[in-house]
Parts: sequence; structure tokens; C-alpha cells
Amino acid sequence: MTVETLSADSNAVETPEALVARIAADGRAAQRVLARMSDAQKAEALRAAAKALRADEAAILEANAKDIAAGEEKGLSGAMLDRLRLDAERLAGIADAVDQVASLPDPAGSVIEETSRPNGLKMSRVRIPIGLIGIIYESRPNVTADAAALCLRSGNAALLRGGSEAVHSNRAIRAAFAKGLEEAGIPAAAIQLVPTQDRAVVGAMLTAAGLIDMIVPRGGKSLVSRVQSDARVPVLAHLDGINHTYIHSAADPKVAKEVAVNAKMRRTGICGAMETLLLDAQFPGSAEVVSALIEAGCELRGDARARSLDSRILAADEADWDTEYLDAIASVAVVDGLDAALDHIAAHSSGHTDVIITKDDEAAERFLAEVDSAIVMVNASSQFADGGEFGLGAEIGIATGRLHARGPVALEGLTTYKWQVRGTGQARP
Repeated sequence: MTVETLSADSNAVETPEALVARIAADGRAAQRVLARMSDAQKAEALRAAAKALRADEAAILEANAKDIAAGEEKGLSGAMLDRLRLDAERLAGIADAVDQVASLPDPAGSVIEETSRPNGLKMSRVRIPIGLIGIIYESRPNVTADAAALCLRSGNAALLRGGSEAVHSNRAIRAAFAKGLEEAGIPAAAIQLVPTQDRAVVGAMLTAAGLIDMIVPRGGKSLVSRVQSDARVPVLAHLDGINHTYIHSAADPKVAKEVAVNAKMRRTGICGAMETLLLDAQFPGSAEVVSALIEAGCELRGDARARSLDSRILAADEADWDTEYLDAIASVAVVDGLDAALDHIAAHSSGHTDVIITKDDEAAERFLAEVDSAIVMVNASSQFADGGEFGLGAEIGIATGRLHARGPVALEGLTTYKWQVRGTGQARP
């Protein structure tokens, strides 16, 4: 089987495995160049990339318009189109995020710990880049710039494979980014975009052990499941965001209403959006929260007790408690206290982000301690589940596993470490 690359600078026909091997080799060579560049040089390259993104605004938005038109023709949902859509403000935000990453300290080279052994050996544990990182993602063109910036700042090369929905946008963003890198003396191959949408190339990336050092999937459940099932390369998984907001009996009604509406309706198509609302049976303002969500345009699907609060709530089925809607839809249940809320979350949360709204400090601390999610919040919207909001500049994803990195994965999460040992001639007896 062969694939034909679709980039403007190549018409080569080769097998998916040969294509991945070739571009991975280019990326690894570029990463070795990055490894010897200074912190200031990498920061300057990112500032140049951000400047190029702003300068190429017209070309990027024109490319995005092609993707939006194609998406509308294919019948993509409103949530998918919102994820895909760029305008001047969103593009400016993408460039600003690249600038912000440039201003962050480079974790590579930092000393985690130093010790001296009784025999005089000096031991240091030092952060280093992971190497060549493959990112497989869907829909969101901002991931192209975010992933590129984070990988480069931490000294990694990136091999990006975006979804077909955003193919024109991704190419335009990567082209602008590459201009900035080359101006700063960094090989463009440090940030590569797979030059074909053939799905066989994804399989080739997943089995490229020894060429690609880590795979990061960003997309729906089917994509992540495939990556975890087929990968022969270590995977940093970003699972779906079945996020809960529990309104405790001691919640401030005004805070509860405002946070719940924001958590669901600010942007419904992001992984930090609330998907399930849990209302304490003793909370007096449940009807007002429900009404506010419905009037904001949210369809609610609830259990029997939730439906008794408002006749506009539809009946939920079992699947609703385990669904990431990514749309103006939420499930809602009434629970008998904190223990019942914790049980529901343990049974249905995807381990992404869960929230309690309460004025009771003891209940808040129990929630923080007992909810086993990557991000647990008190009295704040789950829409803050974002690397930029955490002060990390941007994120490559929200890791929901327990190994290596968890929560918003930014610069530190894209490093590993090695031991450096300094001696004066010691020989082991």
C-alpha cells in the first residue's frame, strides 16, 4: 500500500511506514539541533513564530473558511464547527499563547535534585526533552500552534497529524510557524505536519517504536481507544471529559447558578465543559439553576426527581450518565447528599474535571480528597480546565491517566529526566 502526500512541496508516493520513517528521521535530526540551542534562542524562535502567525492572518483565515465550508457541506455539528472555526480574535489568541509559552522558563536542563554519596559520587537528576513527539488530533486547528510551541520550548521535535476537517487551517498555521522558526535558525523539520490525511499513516505512527518517542492523542473516544489499542509507542492519553458539577446543600444560590451556566454554556464543545449536573436534594435553589440552563439554550435530560423541578427536562436514560455531549445538552440528577454525589462521580466520571459548589469547607475538602480526577475544583467553573488558565501558557492535552503526567500537560509534562553522575576516580569494591 502506498500513500500520496498532499503537501505543496511533495508529490512523492511511498508506503505509510516509509513516509513516517522518513519524516521521523528528519524530526529526530532537528531535535538534536534543538537540544544544543539556548533557552534564549528557543524563546526568540517562538516569538518569531507568533509574529508570523499574526502576519499571515489573512491566509490562515482564508484556509479556515475552506474547512468551515467543507464541514458545513458534510453536516458537521454546531459543536464541531465551533471547535474548527477561527476568526481574527481566536487567531490573535493563538499567537498570544505562543508568545506566552516563549516567556515561560524552559524546564529542560533544570536540576530536580542533587545528592552526594558517602564515596564522594555526586548524583544529579536533570530534566531532558522526551525527543520526537507525535500528536494525533481532531478538529481544533489551535492544537497545531499550541503543540508546536510547547514541544519546541521544551526542546522536543513534533510530528503533527491533524484531522481532515481542519486540513487547510493546519497547513496554513504550520507554514506560518515554520517561517518563524527558520528566521531564528531552527530547522523547519522541528515541527512537521504529516503531509497526507491517509489513515494508514496513523497506524504507521503508532507502530513507529524507536522513531517516535511518545504519542499524544487528542480527540474523541474512538480515536483515543484506537491509539491505546494499537500503539507500540508510549501514549499520553487524553480521554473524554465527562465532567460533573455538584451543587452541595450549602452552596450559594447565586454562585451555583452562574457557575453551572458558565460550565455548560460558555463553550459547549470543549473537553472542560460540564456534562452532568448533580443537585443536592437539600439545596433550595435547584429549580432556579435548572431554569437558567434551559433559558440559556441547554437541553436537560434528567432522572425522575430532576424532572419534577421543571417540566421542560427530558427523561434521561442510562447512556446519558456516560455521555460527553460536546453540545448544548447536559444530564441532571438529584442526589441525597455528598456521599451520593461522590458515588455517582466515581461510577460515571471520566477522571477529567469535577467540581463542587459549596460554602461548607469540610465538604469541599472531602470532595477534593475523595474525587479521583485529574482536576478537582471548588466553587469554580470546569471551563477553567485549560493549560493557559493554569498559568502553563498552553497545553498539549489534559492527561487523565496516573503515570508520567496528569491534568493539563504543558512544558514539564513533555520532559523526562536522566541521572548525571560525577566522580573523581571511584571504583566499586
